Formats: sequence, C-alpha cells, structure tokens
Amino acid sequence: MNFDFSDEQKMLREQVSRALTEAAPLTEARTALTGGFEYSERAWNAIAEAGILGAGIPEEYGGLGLGRLEWCVTSEEIGRTLAPVPYLSTIVLAEALLAFGSAAQKNMWLPRIAGGQIIGTWADAEGPRELRADNLQVEFKSGRLTGKKLPVLDGNIAGLAVVLARTDDGPALVLVDLEKGVSRRALKTLDKSRPQAELHFDGAPAELLGKAGEGWTAYTQLMNRASVLLAFEQVGAADRALEMARDYALERHAFGRPIGSYQGIKHKLANIYMANEIARVHALWGAWATSTDASDLPLAAASARVSANRAFTLAAQENIQTHGGIGFTWESDCQLFYRRARLYAGLLGPELDWKERIVTSIELSNAA
Repeated sequence: MNFDFSDEQKMLREQVSRALTEAAPLTEARTALTGGFEYSERAWNAIAEAGILGAGIPEEYGGLGLGRLEWCVTSEEIGRTLAPVPYLSTIVLAEALLAFGSAAQKNMWLPRIAGGQIIGTWADAEGPRELRADNLQVEFKSGRLTGKKLPVLDGNIAGLAVVLARTDDGPALVLVDLEKGVSRRALKTLDKSRPQAELHFDGAPAELLGKAGEGWTAYTQLMNRASVLLAFEQVGAADRALEMARDYALERHAFGRPIGSYQGIKHKLANIYMANEIARVHALWGAWATSTDASDLPLAAASARVSANRAFTLAAQENIQTHGGIGFTWESDCQLFYRRARLYAGLLGPELDWKERIVTSIELSNAA
C-alpha cells in the first residue's frame, strides 16, 4: 500500500511552498516573536488566495472539495517556514463543523473559513489541571456559556471557537462567536509567534455542535484529526531544522576541516534524520486514516503525535548544538525552531496521554 501523496498533491506542496517562502520567511516569525504583530497577514492572505483553507471543504460550502490530505500537505509546508499563521486552529474548527455541525451551521461558517474571512480555534483546557469528562468547569446552559478556558491557541485573534463544556446531559461541544460576551487576556508563552490566550465566557451566546452528552467522544475524534495536522507541521519544521544543521556543518570549519566531517556531528545528523523519517511514516499513516475514516485512526493519530513530537524536539535541540555558541544567540534562527518545538510539545495535551492512547488502542485491537 502506498501512503505517499499523489503527484497532484506534491504539486500543491510546491505551490504552497513558493507562496509561503515569498510571504513568510523566518523574518516574519521573528517579527511576531518580538511583538511586531500577532500573526502574518501576508502569509494568511497567501494561503487564503490559493484556496488552501477550503481544500477539505465541500464545494457546496464554498470549498474546493479536494480532501483532508491537501490540508496535511499545507501543514507540512507551514512547519518548514514556521509561518506565524492561525492555520492549525482554523482547520480544527472546520473539522468540527464538518463532522458535527448542522446544515445551518455549515452554511453559515464554512464559506467564511474557506475564504479566509474568519479565524477559528478550539478551547478545551482549563488551566494546568487534568482535563477529564467529569471535571469540566465551563458550563453550557440555556444557550449561554460561562467559565474560562486557557490556554487557547490563537484565542486572542480568533472570531469563532468550538468549546468543550459540561451540560446537564454530559460533556458537549458548543460553537461560540467570540465577539459576543467573551473577554480575552493574552498569555505569556515561550513562542509569541503562535499566541495563546485566556478566554472568559460571561454568559456568552452559544449553540450546540452535535449532540449533548456525546461531546467527549466527539472531542476525542476531533483531537485525533488535530494531532495528524500538527504532526505534519512538526515534521516539516523538523526537516528544516535538520537542513539548517547540515548546512552549517558543511560551512563551519574547525582544525582545517568542516565540522560535518567529524563523527560526533555525523551521528547527530543521522539521529535527526532517522527520527524525522519515523515521524513522517506515522504522519502519513495518520493522513490516510483521517482521509478514509479508518477504524485505526485513534492508533494512527496517537502514533503520529508521539513520533512527530519527539522528532521536532530532537531536531530543534540538536540544531542548536550543531551550531555551537552561535546557536544560543538571539541573532540565530535556531531559537525560533526550539521555541516552536517546546510550545507544540504540550499543545494537544501531555505526551504521556498520547502514549496511553497507543496502549489502549493496541489492547482493544488485540481483544477484538
């Protein structure tokens, strides 16, 4: 079975790469890091104009009707350029609408997402405590949402969010217009190029997304899809970090030789390459499972999440080590990859939780 992308999807990759290279070089990520802006409008507009945001959205809702694989291709290129854009958060919202939204909700919001006219996000965590179905504090009742969520990726710039909340019937996903009854507070994070916020819902108008009481199952399915998208972004960034380390190892000389000729550096680069390739295989498996709604999506998604997280973290760390003293300076771009790697490491919950999902999925498969 061939899990690789088709020739058409690879052509799309090249198109996205050209657009992002022109609109979002690493200087854009650095500008966002220093507070120049919260996201790159140049890069966001380039993605929207290329129709990428609507790639997985059916044509009847203003999209291109291509599929989820095209979203994965784009995620990888966004990772390579570290583009400071709210792509992941917006596509996760689109996934929630596609999977659980009513016809009216889809007609209302999906065309605006496809056209890049609205930024979306999801809100699940409620601070540092463990997130479980039985301890949710944010409440949805009588069409109103109360409580707070943090951290929320792109929460300070998003216009629409899907929120995990408790109801009298159990957990539920609800759709919230963030311009009504919601206050926001920017959070200090290691990587300001991917901003996070605290959202306070003070009786904010909201509407149910899917069925009440089935929200935890729906949320788990949504996070499986989100983990695959994030895995591709991490793989793209890890590949770029490897290229940076390789290029520097060929240029930097010590004792009359390129440092890349020394065994210690060779081993570092080889270890990064192996981790990246393992992560890519799992990400491709996750993409296939996502696009086909395969029964082993939970296992594929968890495997992609763990392997991509490890690969990006290793690549970012070893890139700094390969650069030596210059790698630790503010002027070096190595820090941009390390900051993004650390932020993404905990974005969808602790790695341990995803490891437990792998074990659970294997146990269920063996018992079947």
